[in-house]
Parts: sequence; structure tokens; C-alpha cells
Amino acid sequence: MKQIDTLIHARWVIPVEPANVVLEDHSLAMDDGRIVAILPSVEARQQYRGKNELTLVDQALIPGLVNTHTHAAMSLFRGLADDMPLMEWLNDHIWPAEGKWANGDFVHDGTRLAIAEMVRGGTTCFSDMYFFPGEVAHVASQSGMRAAVGLIMIDFPTAWASGPDEYLSKGLKVHDDYRHDPLISVTFAPHAPYTVSDEPLKRLQMYAEELDVPLHIHLHETAHEVDDAVQQNGQRPLERLEALGLLTPHLVAVHMTQLTDGEIESIATAGAHVVHCPESNLKLASGFCPLHKLHQAGVNVALGTDGAASNNDLDMFGEMRTAALLAKAVGQDASAIPAATALQMATLNGARALGLDKEIGSLIVGKAADIVAIDLSELESQPLYHPISQIVYATNRDKVSHVWVNGRHLLKARALTTLDENHILEKTRQWRQKIAESDQQQ
Repeated sequence: MKQIDTLIHARWVIPVEPANVVLEDHSLAMDDGRIVAILPSVEARQQYRGKNELTLVDQALIPGLVNTHTHAAMSLFRGLADDMPLMEWLNDHIWPAEGKWANGDFVHDGTRLAIAEMVRGGTTCFSDMYFFPGEVAHVASQSGMRAAVGLIMIDFPTAWASGPDEYLSKGLKVHDDYRHDPLISVTFAPHAPYTVSDEPLKRLQMYAEELDVPLHIHLHETAHEVDDAVQQNGQRPLERLEALGLLTPHLVAVHMTQLTDGEIESIATAGAHVVHCPESNLKLASGFCPLHKLHQAGVNVALGTDGAASNNDLDMFGEMRTAALLAKAVGQDASAIPAATALQMATLNGARALGLDKEIGSLIVGKAADIVAIDLSELESQPLYHPISQIVYATNRDKVSHVWVNGRHLLKARALTTLDENHILEKTRQWRQKIAESDQQQ
């Protein structure tokens, strides 16, 4: 009998790859941070002995969820400015608050709050876009969380950098500092076409190709953004990016609520990725991403929450459900995005967009042990006929019982193991008091 680090016996194992498969009464064996076997529980008990062994009756194992678009530190702005249009929200509230508060300590504490929320909600990897990316990488690595850290780029100065040259040089240093960390990867993260000019965009694309990392950008988020771009330079934003050479398999385009059929075809042909943030789009009335059409065209579409300042949570279970339901309504087709597809969007598709699909996104022997256990025993989950449908349409994040990242047990029976919940809450209260007082003075 082979001894391994951890052996989990579960009622169901849902590997995501292959799609729409549910393995009943199966076990998952992990050792040295990787999945070494998935097999019937009867056989697992004969072949393996785990230093840690769990029997999870009426629980399902799924791959860790991948939140493919966040602004983690903005969790400290949760609920600060609600119920207003995007540009008013940004110009009158969020950007002034960032100008006053977005320093290294803010990013450190806000990211830690976000990671705690995400781990408790079954997210094991997040793709971030914010200032002080070195702080994001430090907190994620220290917490045992997997992160694709966005190396932010904006034309104008902030507390992080004075302009494009400094954003790039500081970003490349973060890349070099964490290049050997197994949990940290990077993306180049120009904020949006309306905040980044042509030359910085072309430089980032050159580096993205050279280093083989994604280029993560807000794109076609609102009709207003597209109309302004056409008025200013005669081009829709996607058309401009294509002319600059950015429409490639490295492009990770976030929101994409305003798309023509021709643009969808161009995205599919280029092999670019789309990140759908349905709840943030709904809350800011940004529009509807044509998810069904993108899916039919073969575009890889992942899911993200956006920041908690515009959502107002980092709940990927909510995004799965909303994405599936919204696609049915917009496409006028009840079969538009089935539950298994929604689950794949929240796991494997996100991993593909970030270039991490060889490591994470599905439960396959040899991949990293990023695993989530979901308790389906309680009355809210009963009766249970189809586990995948139940997870997408009837399960909330508070049913997540255990989380492992790279084989490390980050959530054990709903308790965080690497983060001090009380300390995070106290720090958050302190930030709330300071930020609320300054917002009232504006």
C-alpha cells in the first residue's frame, strides 16, 4: 500500500475534463501538491494510505474555481458607491477614493480580505488588476493562494508609478521577483483603451509575446466607451487593438458587452479570450455580453466577479448561476449555457485564458491539487438528481467545506488555516472608518 499526503473519499468527483462527467463514490489521492490518482473508493482504500484521510459523505469534489477578473484590494470599497452609472461611479467616487487611499498598506490589507473571501467561496486562483502588484503577489503567496497578478498600466500617474515607463519597469521587476514562485504568475494589465495610448499598448504586446504571458484589459465594457472611441479616432476599441497587433491568443478581454457578429468572428479566429463579469455588468447597467454567440463561435469564455466595489462580492457560485440564466434570457434559448458549461467557464476556461490549463482547471492526474469540496447534504440541496446542475443552480458558496491549493489545506471544515479572520476583520473596520469619513467630506 502506497503512502501519500492526502486521500479524500467523496460521494462525487466532478473532474470537468472530460465535460459533464460525474464519478460516483470515488476518491482523490494527492501527494507533493499534485493529483496522483482518481479511482473508485473501494480500490483507493486498498491501494493508498493517506497521512491525512477524509471521508466526505454527500460531498462533491470539483476543481478550484478560477476568478479570471478581480481588483482584489477594492474589497475595501465594497458598498462605498452604489446604484450609479459606470463613469459617474469611477470619476466621482472610486478614482478620488483611490487617489487618497490606494497605497501599499491599502492593497496589502484589501487583498488579504479578498483572498479570505475567495477561499471561503471555493476560489483557488484569481487574476488581479490593480496598483502595487508586488503587494498582491506577496499576500497571495504568503496565504497559499494561486494568483495571476496583473502588472497595471495607465497613462497617468498614480501612487504606484509616474507614467508608462515606470509602470512597465516596476511591473517587470514583480515578474522577475516571483518567476520561481509556484503559485504566482503574471499578466500585463493595461487598464482600458481609453486610459492607455498606442505606444504603451504596443510595448506591452511585445513583452506579452516575448514572455508568453496574457494581456488582460477592460474592453467594450459599455456602449458609451465604444461611441466615444469612434468619435475620437474613427475606430471601435477592438478595431484599434487589432490594428496595433493586440488581437492574439494572449489577449484576455474583460466585459465585452458591445460586440458585432463580425467582431465575435474576429475574436474566435484570433484565439483571443473573453472574461464575462455578469453581475458587475448588470449592477452598472453596462450591457449584456453575447455569451451564447461567443460560445457558439468557439471563443473561450471565462468568468470573473470584477471588484467588490461594483459587484459587491467575490462569489463565483453567483457568477456561474447568473451567467447561465442571463445567457438563456439574452439568447432566448433555455439550453444556451447548460450547467456543465457554466462550471467549465468558472474552472477550466479561466485556466486556459491565463495560460494555466496544464496546471489547474480540472481534476486530472498530474495536475496541481487545487480542489474544492462542496457539502450537498443539507435540505437546501435536496432532493438531488444531478450534482452539476445542483451546484450551478442551487448551491451557495457557504456550502464550500474544504479547499486545497497546490495540495495545501487552506479551508478545513469552513475554517481558514493560513489567514487570521479576526485580524482581517479588525483591519477592515479600521479602513472603513477612515474611508467613510473622507467620503462624507467630499
